[in-house]
Order: sequence, then C-alpha cells, then structure tokens
Amino acid sequence: MSTENPQPLWQPSPEHIARAQVTRFQTWAAAHHGAPADGGYPALHRWSVDEPETFWKAVTEWFDVQFSTPPDRVLGDRTMPGAEWFPGATLNYAEHALRAAATRGDEPALLAVDETHRPRPVTWSALRRQVGSLAAELRALGVRPGDRVSGYLPNIPEAVVALLATAAVGGVWTSCAPDFGARSVLDRFQQVEPVVLFTVDGYRYGGKEHDRRATVAELRRELPTLRAVVHIPLLGGEAPEGALEWSALTAADTEPVFEQVPFDHPLWVLYSSGTTGLPKAIVQSQGGILVEHLKQLGLHCDLGPGDRFFWYTSTGWMMWNFLVSGLLTGTTVVLYDGSPGHPDTGAQWRVAERTGATLYGTSAAYVMACRKAGVHPSRDFDLSRVRCVATTGSPLPPDGFRWLHDEVREDLWIASVSGGTDVCSCFAGAVPTLPVYVGELQAPCLGTDLQSWDPDGRPLVDEVGELVVTNPMPSMPIRFWNDPDGSRYHDSYFDTYPGVWRHGDWITVTGRGTVVIHGRSDSTLNRQGVRMGSADIYEAVERLPEVRESLVIGVEQPDGGYWMPLFVQLAPGAVLDRALTDRIRLTIREQLSPRHVPDEIIEVPAVPHTLTGKRIEVPVKRLLQGTPLEKAVNPGSIDDLGLLHFYEELARKRG
Repeated sequence: MSTENPQPLWQPSPEHIARAQVTRFQTWAAAHHGAPADGGYPALHRWSVDEPETFWKAVTEWFDVQFSTPPDRVLGDRTMPGAEWFPGATLNYAEHALRAAATRGDEPALLAVDETHRPRPVTWSALRRQVGSLAAELRALGVRPGDRVSGYLPNIPEAVVALLATAAVGGVWTSCAPDFGARSVLDRFQQVEPVVLFTVDGYRYGGKEHDRRATVAELRRELPTLRAVVHIPLLGGEAPEGALEWSALTAADTEPVFEQVPFDHPLWVLYSSGTTGLPKAIVQSQGGILVEHLKQLGLHCDLGPGDRFFWYTSTGWMMWNFLVSGLLTGTTVVLYDGSPGHPDTGAQWRVAERTGATLYGTSAAYVMACRKAGVHPSRDFDLSRVRCVATTGSPLPPDGFRWLHDEVREDLWIASVSGGTDVCSCFAGAVPTLPVYVGELQAPCLGTDLQSWDPDGRPLVDEVGELVVTNPMPSMPIRFWNDPDGSRYHDSYFDTYPGVWRHGDWITVTGRGTVVIHGRSDSTLNRQGVRMGSADIYEAVERLPEVRESLVIGVEQPDGGYWMPLFVQLAPGAVLDRALTDRIRLTIREQLSPRHVPDEIIEVPAVPHTLTGKRIEVPVKRLLQGTPLEKAVNPGSIDDLGLLHFYEELARKRG
C-alpha cells in the first residue's frame, strides 16, 4: 500500500464542506468545548479520541439529548470490557426517535415500499399515535422494563412501531426476518425468552407469497415464556387461535408514555451469524445506541430533516436497527420489503428513485451484481436526489467505486463503510468533508480510536494488521445474554490484546488516514508468512466476466503444508476450461501476489452464505479439515445447507 496520494475519485466542494453538519459541529465544539477550530476532520477525530469525555458530552449537547436525570459524569470507568457510560443518567430512546412529531406531524416519518415499488407514507403523528397505543397495550399485557419482546417480521412499518413501543415501555426488542426457518429463529429467541411475539402470516418475495403459519405455530410451541402473540395479516390470513390482532392493539389515540430508564438499560438484542455454534446474543443499551447513532447518522451520514434514508436490509440484520435510528435525526426512513432483484436487477435503484432517497445504502455484492448485469442507473432512473451511495456487508472493490462514479454520477459521494453487529455501528467509513479514494474507506469514525496492529500490539501504517479499537465506544455490548461471568464476551474480542477490542478483520490504515478492509482475519490466507485477506482475492477474480462469485480457503495440513483452493461459481454459459483457469491464476499472480495463486480452482454450483448474505469461510475451512458437518456449522445459519455437502464430500475424497 503506497503512501503516495493518488487522485481522489471524488472531492467535496467548498459549499458541500461548509454545509455539512460535521463542519458546523466542529465550529460549535471549538467555541464551547475546546475542539480544534482548524485542521478539518483529521484534527476533530484526533480530539474525539484524545478527549472522549469532552467529545461525547459535546455530542449529547449538539443533538439535544434529553436526560430526565442528568449523568454524574460522561465516563465512569473506561476499562474494556465494562466501560461505564453516563452513570446516573436516565432517558428513553423511543422518545428521541419520535421528537419530530411535535413540529412535522403531517410529514412522512416512514415510506413503506413493497415489490410494486409504490411508496406508502406513514406520518410522524400516525407513527407516534400507533406507538402510544401499542405501548399502553404492552403494559396492559404485563410487559415491564427488561422483558423481552420479539418480532418475526419483514421490513414493514409494523416492525418499527413494535420496536419503538417496546423501547417506550423499557422492554428489550429482538427480531428475525421471516425467511429465517424455525430452527434459526429458536436458536436466537430461546436464548432471551421473550414474553411477546409479533408475527406475520407470511411475506412476499420475488413475486411470490410465502406462507409462514406453520413456522409461527412451531415458534409458539417452542417458546414457553410467551404471554401473548400478536398477528399481523400481511397476506390477509386470519389470526391463529389465541393470537391478538395488530389492528386492535394500535387503534387507540393514546399519547405515548416513555419509561425513563438508566443509560445502560438494554434496548435490543442482536445476533452474530452463528455459523459455528449458537449465535452470540449481543445486548446494546438505550443510551449507548442513542448517542452512537446520533453521531453516526447526523455527523457521518449528514442526515437531518428533509433527507430520505433508504438502506436495503431485513429485520435480521443490524442495518435494519441502524436504519430505524434515522428517525433520531428527523429523517424520513424508507422501508423496502421485497427481493433486491425483483422484477429485475435494477430494483433497488427504482426504489431510490421513487422514494426520493438522498442517502441510499446497499451491499457491495449488489453493486457488483449490477455492474455484471449491465445495469445503467443514471440512464434508466432519476437519481438526482441521491447525494450518497453507501455500501457495507463486504469491502467494495475498486471496480465498484469506479462503476458507481461512472454509472450514477461523477459528483457522487461513495461511502464504503465497515463496522459490525457487535457495535451496531461503523468503525470507519463515511465522512462528508473528505475526498473519496478508489477502494478505500474515507477515515475512522469520530470517537473511534481505530488502529491496525501487528501480533505484538504495535501500530502499523501502510501495512496489513488486525483491526483494533483502543478506546470504548458507547454502543459496544453491555453484555451477551446468558453469559453470566462475561467470559464469552471477553473471549470474543479481548483475548488477543488485553483491554483492547480486536474485531477479527485485516485492515490497512494508510499514510493519508484512509482505511482498507482486507477481509476476516480468522480466515486469513497465510502463504509463506505473507498474509492476505480473502476480499482481495474476490475483488480480483470476480472482475472476470466468467466468474459470478468465488470462495477462497486456506487450509493448514497435518504435515505442515498449506492447501489453498479457490471455488468459483461461473456465469451462465461459462466453462472452467484450461484457458479460464490460466486467466484466473494469471490475474491473481499479476494483481496480488504469486504466493497467493490457488493450488486448485474448483467449480461449484453456488457459494454458501449466512442468512445475512456473507460468504461462509470458516465453516468451509473446518469441513475441508475433516470436521463433521454437524460440528463445523450451525445449520440454521446457512442460506442453503445443501451447498455444504460438496465441501464435505471433497474432504472425504482428499482424506
């Protein structure tokens, strides 16, 4: 990684910089809290990690966080794990999410879109009224602060109402998408023992209706702690016996009552992908999420009243929770319930057009799929309101940056972001006042002391190292559910570098302060001591038009050797002949490293993913090392379990 400055792909104009909320925040923080007035974002970031208590106090003041009881201080204990934020303070997340109803009641808080691509607005006043009605009904059902409330729901307004009503009463929300099978849902919900379950009779995806009544019946049987089940008739079906009707619980004109809870009171439980065991049940706090998301959405994404925020996601992915938090900044949130590629690959661009999205977020995989499919967004859609296209889920390859720049608009802010379910936020990514360089994230986020470390804990610049965070962030988990001594939490992030968060990604922090993500460090390709992330291989190989998707695995052999196969799913009509094999090898040799040319290139029918769309590397590696399928992977976490039999059989043949 060279420290020489290439030409940026995009440079914000002086007007853009002056208008950005982070610029105005810096000027204000300089006047009121001693932040540096000069030096732009790099100086502000340095201050935010050097003076975390002052920085986070400034964030709460800038966004007018309403503490019903003021905090004793900002950071009581900064030890990780276990940092204590805003001790003594009380507040409510849902109260902040609904503040815009007071002044903009008739404007849309939500725009709901299904596969017809026709937006349906839900106004701020209607959202607040429904939350008030449902919160009162939850209290009548006996839901008390700390009780868990679960949703088996698609990305629809009812899911947002249920989350906010749960937060209003001090309950703890948790959700799964209805494409999750019963075992996957139970692996998650049984850990937290919910008292209420919100369900649908089915959902629509890819132009078809999918009946989920049998799955809902199984969830009811296997969740003995349920006191109530609430039925939402998305497909028009009648409520099952004993279930409550959504319409009855949300019909009253009731002013919401917001339970004032401690800053570290649980807000929701998110789940890791759970590919090799039970998913980790990650608990984040009302206050921690509130201040982290205000910072991230307000300062980094530059969202506020007048913006429309669309991210393609499902309720089973942390990005849904992040999307809902757009309400905190007074932004209209776009909820799309449907296939990302129905009726054609350009579907998400059509949703962005029809909702007037100003920030549109998607996966890097979708961008690359559009590129391969020959989609022309600016030619076929009016995207004049889109200021920023953001991507996450995996690193956006350089070709993805160039494609967005060429096919959407030259003056487009492209924000590749990286974070995790573990913090429900970003470690690095969008900064509206910095240039965008091809293949690079703009900068570490405010309040996040992101570094690249070698195995001995020494910081690296322009070299690949482990992604670490050396100071606490408010949205770090307060704990894992069912982890009474904290050992699973500690072992997940703090066993490599004591007191320092190790995330499990390989990154490069460049000399100009940008960040490059190379993929997961627990599936690192280590040939002759040279480490490389799998994302680098995918970016190079999947440029070839014949390769639809790929999966690379490095397997340590019992004799001390190292076997590195590359599995490829080919585009329709392509053939893995000698010529294509040679081109793949040459591409990796010339663009990456001769040491990382795969030992074998093997065609597969498809690449397996988690339910949230991430390639499965570690379980496949375990299968190739001879681990039985039932021990190598949690079956409920995989999109197509049948795909793994190929690797199991391959290991048997090699063994």
